[in-house]
Amino acid sequence: MLLRPLTLQAPRGSVAADEIRAGIDALIADRADDMPVEFPADVLAAAEEAAGRAADEDRADRTDIPFITLDPASSTDLDQAMHLSRTDGGYRVLYAIADVPWFVPLHGPIDTEARRRGETVYLPDRRIPLHPEVLSEGAASLLPEQPTPAFVWDLQLDERGEVREVGLERAIVRSVAKLAYDEVQQQLDAGTADEMMLLLQEIGQLRAQLESERGGASLNVPEQEVEADGDHVRLTWRQPNPIEDANAQISLMTGMAAASVMLEHGAGILRTMPPAQDQAVARFRRQTEALGEPWPTAQRYGDYLRSLDWRNPSHLALLNQATSLFRGAGYHAFTSAEQIPEDPAQAAIAAPYAHTTAPLRRLVDRFVLLICHHHLTGTTPPAELLAALAEIPEAMQSAGSRVGQLEREAIDLVEMLALRAWVGETFPAAVIERREASTNSDGNGGAPTRVEVQLIDPPVTAWVPLDAQMGQVVRVRLENVDVAERSVRFVAAGESEPTTEDAEPTTEGEGAP
Repeated sequence: MLLRPLTLQAPRGSVAADEIRAGIDALIADRADDMPVEFPADVLAAAEEAAGRAADEDRADRTDIPFITLDPASSTDLDQAMHLSRTDGGYRVLYAIADVPWFVPLHGPIDTEARRRGETVYLPDRRIPLHPEVLSEGAASLLPEQPTPAFVWDLQLDERGEVREVGLERAIVRSVAKLAYDEVQQQLDAGTADEMMLLLQEIGQLRAQLESERGGASLNVPEQEVEADGDHVRLTWRQPNPIEDANAQISLMTGMAAASVMLEHGAGILRTMPPAQDQAVARFRRQTEALGEPWPTAQRYGDYLRSLDWRNPSHLALLNQATSLFRGAGYHAFTSAEQIPEDPAQAAIAAPYAHTTAPLRRLVDRFVLLICHHHLTGTTPPAELLAALAEIPEAMQSAGSRVGQLEREAIDLVEMLALRAWVGETFPAAVIERREASTNSDGNGGAPTRVEVQLIDPPVTAWVPLDAQMGQVVRVRLENVDVAERSVRFVAAGESEPTTEDAEPTTEGEGAP
């Protein structure tokens, strides 16, 4: 499905919530061999011991700096804390990242288990952490008023938001506040936000402008959430707050700085994505013309994508088609200049980039932090760290494949449970893909012409046997939901709605409960 949820929380105390838990239990049980849930006893014991470790004496004390964290309200695995200030020449960003390597020595039991897991798994009713919770939500998390070991990036920015100087030290930090996106955005909108959040907004806007100038791109799509609706669940849209984009720009900036450091010193791990293939770009350009939203030749594709609004059916179809421009992401490790790719840029970001800001939740970040610290402090990386770099890309790719499949199946389960209450209802939907009828090799049977449609409410996609053009608004009826068989069937429902030139974007399904 196109618009996969990024945040999806199951309600508690409802029949549907119990079904979600039981269904996801079954999905996990089917993957018991390659999707561990419980930590082995030796890993838990090592984590308990690590949580009690005293910080090394030569670590800098930065507890006098009022760092803050900014995350979803429910988050407790806090990787990042920031302190922003204005300088004579621009801005200073102090970005504290949880010092997971301090708690997880190379080749110890926690490291071995983390390499097996690769990343934290986020499911509708739970998460399966990368590290034991005594670390990920306790001693290693940048919780408020808790002195915590951290790597502190010191990024000096000019008045345009360009990074001019980069430093990195290991320190003890103390967050003074755990802020939540929704609350901060409300304060910004009301004019009551504090100075640091105003600075975050300002720096975020500057970094977004730089992203546009260098040709960076992202897909401007909403998220899905689950709400309680009696004994049922209901899927709804959630549009991220503008301050979340600004916060993401700080993380992107740090990842770009880390990549530059590693490239300069000839050892590290990059996050990679190849440029979109010429035929994919040409095809997408033709689709923009066919849908009446032509992509101007002189406009960067990132700026064009940012101009699309998912509420417009034609734009929604184009956002779906644009996914063909964002394929092939991976990791590339190198320990010498000769191993650096000819073009090290991550195509969507339009610059070299590395994952370095989420070590509690992602394996690779721990190694990027370690190697960058050696580079920036002028110390020689140990042989065991350099040897480990080569092993991490495969571990991340393998984990990403396993986790992605489980997350997709779990979301499909939730969507089926949510749709079950709507059987027999009719909905307007935007056509986002079309496939011609096909025949079998013997000339008999085959598949009819069908289209993929995006419903607005509830926010799900489905393939329907009917013929319509991309961007057109049609009406479909939910005929059947079989949770046991993992099947959902939509069919055409009468005449189609007016085309996108005549129709207003729809936000509610007709007859929705």
